[in-house]
Amino acid sequence: MATGYLEILKARHALRLLTGTLVGRLPNATAAIALVLFVRAEGGTYSLAGALAAVYGVANAIGQPVLGRLVDLYGQPRVQLPAAVLAALAMTLFAFRGTDPLPLAYAAVAAAGLFTPPLEGGLRALWPSVLRREEQVHTAYAMDAIAQEVMFTAGPLLVTLCVTLWDERAALLVLNALGVLGALSVVLSPPSRAWRSAPREAHWLGALRSPGLLVLLAAFLFVGIALGSITVAAVSYADAHGGDAVYGWLMAGLGLGALAGGSVYGARRWAGAPERRLRVLVALLAVCYLPLTLMPGTVPMVLLSVVSGVFLAPCIACAFIIVDRHAPRGTVTEAFSWLVTTFTVGASVGTGLAGPVVQTGGTLWGFALPSVAGAVSLLVLLATGGVLAAPAHGGVVAASSENDPNRAVEPRFSSGDRA
Repeated sequence: MATGYLEILKARHALRLLTGTLVGRLPNATAAIALVLFVRAEGGTYSLAGALAAVYGVANAIGQPVLGRLVDLYGQPRVQLPAAVLAALAMTLFAFRGTDPLPLAYAAVAAAGLFTPPLEGGLRALWPSVLRREEQVHTAYAMDAIAQEVMFTAGPLLVTLCVTLWDERAALLVLNALGVLGALSVVLSPPSRAWRSAPREAHWLGALRSPGLLVLLAAFLFVGIALGSITVAAVSYADAHGGDAVYGWLMAGLGLGALAGGSVYGARRWAGAPERRLRVLVALLAVCYLPLTLMPGTVPMVLLSVVSGVFLAPCIACAFIIVDRHAPRGTVTEAFSWLVTTFTVGASVGTGLAGPVVQTGGTLWGFALPSVAGAVSLLVLLATGGVLAAPAHGGVVAASSENDPNRAVEPRFSSGDRA
């Protein structure tokens, strides 16, 4: 299993791009917990902390596809680095001014979210130019999904470490400084500087003019709802079974399952169309959420949380391949950014839905919600199978350059972008 991942990491620039992207995304991955801790340290209420975190999330959801389109138009260095600097400056302003005056605090947090650079989509656009074989790119997508799980697990721990060593303000400052350094590492790399989007058709909808992409986004909205709702149901369960420590173990189990599933999925080659494979993976994801409704004791429940997370990373990795196949030419970064935005919005909606569901029906119905959301996602994919079966640029053909003096046209994997 490790051989395929090591082969990718040994590829020139691959480790730098992956590490730089993960470090660059730390401010985004830790924003919610860092904002809550800082606002509470300043004497603010949980309601205020939650509102600021929500403003950041909404602004981030808006900014990702917008900045992704700008990256496709103007290249990565001219967009990613200025955006990272502006986001860090906005959060620095918030860290020093605090919540007073309140309008300035909201504006600073909104700016920080809005200017968060689309490093995640940018990395996926770069993989085909760094890894020349299709199966390697597919494995890289799986490794990318696994790395996200590691980041979202290690990120909160890093916030806690910064708070322990210094204070909540320092945590905000350090994490955003690291974010700028990560973005800088990516945009100064040769693949990022050389990458250019393929020629694109001028269209105000951009990536959203692809029917296949719209179908995928609709399906992944419900996958996000499933993930968001399970976090609220887990809090309710933990309140009755030991408190915060149990909640931490449940979330760790979910992440561990995703790590294991993503590692196995990315370690082998898969035959057949990824669109069909995604339907199977989403069905398995929905089924694996069902045992959580049994709500056994703490140890069995943690084990069930591991099982529930097994197919999450494979679903995400498979979705990356489908985005690549359906994104109109010249919109690949924007298309990946739309997937990130849709998943984030879905998770927020799931969190909002699960609260009233748990309040009204109890923890059992809270854990039933992820399976229902997963089933709806599957229905979307099944009902629109014909749309997904027609990639926007299936069978991409690229003209070789220096290696072929006759400039013969030969098929190869491509995201529709060229370096």
